Amino acid sequence: MTRLQPFISRFPVLPLLVTLLSGSGTGLADSRDVTDRPNFVVVFTDDQGYQDLGCFGSPDIKTPHLDRLAGQGARFTDFYSAQAVCSASRAALLTGCYPNRIGIQGALGPKSRHGINKNEWTIAEVLKTRGYATAIYGKWHLGHHKPFLPTRHGFDDYFGLPYSNDMWPYHPGVAHLPMAERLKRWPHLPLFDKEKIVNPQVTGKDQAQLTTWYTERAVKFIEQNKKQPFFLYVPHSMPHVPLYVSDKFQGKSQRGLYGDVIMEIDWSVGQIVAALKKHKLDRRTLVIFTSDNGPWLNYGTHSGLALPLREGKGTTWDGGQREPTVMWWPGQVPAGHVCREVAGTIDILPTLAKLAGIRQLPQGHKIDGHDIWPLISGRENARSPHEAYYFYWGRHLQAVRSGRWKLHFPHAYRSLAGRKGGTGGKPVRYVQKRTGLALFDLAQDIGETTNVIGDHAEVVTRLQALANQARAELGDSATKQNGAGVRPPGRLPARPKKK
Repeated sequence: MTRLQPFISRFPVLPLLVTLLSGSGTGLADSRDVTDRPNFVVVFTDDQGYQDLGCFGSPDIKTPHLDRLAGQGARFTDFYSAQAVCSASRAALLTGCYPNRIGIQGALGPKSRHGINKNEWTIAEVLKTRGYATAIYGKWHLGHHKPFLPTRHGFDDYFGLPYSNDMWPYHPGVAHLPMAERLKRWPHLPLFDKEKIVNPQVTGKDQAQLTTWYTERAVKFIEQNKKQPFFLYVPHSMPHVPLYVSDKFQGKSQRGLYGDVIMEIDWSVGQIVAALKKHKLDRRTLVIFTSDNGPWLNYGTHSGLALPLREGKGTTWDGGQREPTVMWWPGQVPAGHVCREVAGTIDILPTLAKLAGIRQLPQGHKIDGHDIWPLISGRENARSPHEAYYFYWGRHLQAVRSGRWKLHFPHAYRSLAGRKGGTGGKPVRYVQKRTGLALFDLAQDIGETTNVIGDHAEVVTRLQALANQARAELGDSATKQNGAGVRPPGRLPARPKKK
């Protein structure tokens, strides 16, 4: 049985699933030798702020490894996650779809009975049709029941947490309760190795080792698969609260514990790149570093900074979804390249597929991302493939961006309203604010501070028309539209009713 046959059996009605090529028109040598297919490493942090890297302006967090990659490769200034919350953003990265299309919203928890549908194609599944080894070391968050685990969706290996590291009985929202009461809300946090729970009760001491453990696994995976193409996905649990760091970086940053955590993630990237160089894989490997959403601002000293962007996690302002993004591939990505075109995590799947020599993705299985290799490789006059980029919160379409313009539709959002966040890992309460219909020129106003809607009626009309296209395809709770292109998530069978 070939690697492709298990996937063909999942889509028996499709006459043609994938067309394989010997070359992809990317400047790589045409060859059927698997060693000529590029490797891919995607490092995905959790709740990291736009400013939380030296190369993105941090004044007090040292990130020498990522800064070096940015200098030797590309820095994307207008790169977006698909929604400002954990599960939705991860679903988008791995499937190339807005989360609304595939029915994954919010942040799945220990009591969730749904997850990624078996009929969706992840990056790992797509690349396995070209003989790639695949692994994920870190936070999954697309369903913790067996049908939804990474090993059922194209990954050969998995080690990490099934969901966010605060989904445990030490969550600050229940810390004041007796343990028996806490466990009714949040059970103990498990650690998985493939499909087996190897630690049913993760402790704070364990959490301090997560970044190190994920890194060690990643380095070992590279060594074990150095003679075949591979896809390595490292979705770090940090810097999502609660923050933990190993002794190696405790107290090293001027930004306190949060800065220590980012420095350790930077170290992790350095270890991965060193492994690539050690095995002479660096010139055959594309490394992508980005984050799932912006900082959780009400945690204050335990939160990142999205400056100069507005707001943070949980909002459709750019502070919630515009992510610090670095891409590196010696000899293919020009050194010092800065891309200011709109792109996002939904573009990673089609881009990697094209680079791997896959001309055509499954027919009849629509995705929203585009091949952005022209942007990554610094092709002259390359432009964003997105006529519009859509900003949803849950099922509510709250904004649309096209080029320099971003139009917000009336919606409520959470904000600190100029107040400071919490200290010591304890959050303060957000206040609810509201925006009306508002247009921003992001080329002149990156912080979305000045509404210029009265000066650009034709732009507003055009963006409203684009938004209507999204509503028809992906739905919108505000207009009570379901969306013709929406697919269901995977669900466990209903529990039998008690007699």
